[in-house]
Amino acid sequence: MQDRWQTILHQAIQFRHQLHRQPELTWEEENTSSSIRAQLDALDISWRSCARYGTLATLAADAKGPHIALRGDIDALPIHELTDLPYKSEVAGKMHACGHDGHTAALWATAAWLKAHEADLPGPVTLVFQPAEEGGHGARSMIEEGALEGIDRIYGWHNWPAIPYGQAVCPDGPVMSGNGTFEIELKGKGGHASQPEICRDPVLAAAAITLNLQQIVSRRLPPQSASVVSVTSIDAINAPTVIPDRVRIGGSIRLAQPELRDTIDRLITEISEDTARTYGVSAQVTTVKRYEATVNNAQAAEAYRNALGETLGPDWQYKDMHLPIMASEDFSYYLNQVPGAFALIGMSKTDAYQAPCHSPEYAFNDDLIGSVVKVFSRLVGAPLPDNTPL
Repeated sequence: MQDRWQTILHQAIQFRHQLHRQPELTWEEENTSSSIRAQLDALDISWRSCARYGTLATLAADAKGPHIALRGDIDALPIHELTDLPYKSEVAGKMHACGHDGHTAALWATAAWLKAHEADLPGPVTLVFQPAEEGGHGARSMIEEGALEGIDRIYGWHNWPAIPYGQAVCPDGPVMSGNGTFEIELKGKGGHASQPEICRDPVLAAAAITLNLQQIVSRRLPPQSASVVSVTSIDAINAPTVIPDRVRIGGSIRLAQPELRDTIDRLITEISEDTARTYGVSAQVTTVKRYEATVNNAQAAEAYRNALGETLGPDWQYKDMHLPIMASEDFSYYLNQVPGAFALIGMSKTDAYQAPCHSPEYAFNDDLIGSVVKVFSRLVGAPLPDNTPL
């Protein structure tokens, strides 16, 4: 049995490296999904497609216990890789910079291990290989096509470089924040840079709006709100001697409490319009809701914490992190439908695996694969490869 376990780990790592070489972006994961399905076929695990490039595979379908789903996301990012890995991306401008290749490989390894012990599973287990997590609302599409039908509980995870290897976090309640975006189009009156007094300068208004929006969190919301409003772009490119007619501002919001979304959107609009008016320009504000906060069910989170502790050891809980983190996850869609929990599992070592997610220098720690298989096996009541914590 130990030989089988080592074979699964080796194959999972090779599978991840294969995926890493050929990353595919959100809603483009055609080859990735084909590779996943071929791997499932090789294990003699039946599957069905869901949401185009998503894949659902169920084991022990007739078992009488609770039906548990385990999720892994599969898409990459539009980032040019700057690592020296021997299996670095072979596709210019695309990279698995968030570790979804590792999530996929860990879920495949879980499938392989559970298939070998299918008769021992107390209840059905569905493996959810999900596309389009990176802003594409893939979880929502999976749900719309029946991914949660019959599911009693769902678990997911994300690697987290800011947490040391061998530790994790899995709180009751919010673990990751909701998010949204905003765009502000300013319309003024352009002209020669030497005559600003006869222009209505949208660049000056954009600068003032950028500063004023920073007062939302510090002065208009309570300090306990755990919110962020960030201006991330100002598009005012023009000739050095020309004041433009129009400027666009783009930005992002993060919020741990869903009830704050309307308030933040309203304040962005009010502050932008009022500030623009003082500079003689107009502002058209558009806000877009993206993901809600990822909120763990207390009972499911407790089960997850038990599995993490039994796998990683007594010091598994990372305590130097403020929760919820401000990053967002479309796993929130699942948790809005059925009980479940999401964990952040650390992977950094002394001088390795510390580049943050979405960095061109990011690298996934393959040692996480075995840990996650053991945690998932505990969550579904499957036999374990061995009793040694990783």
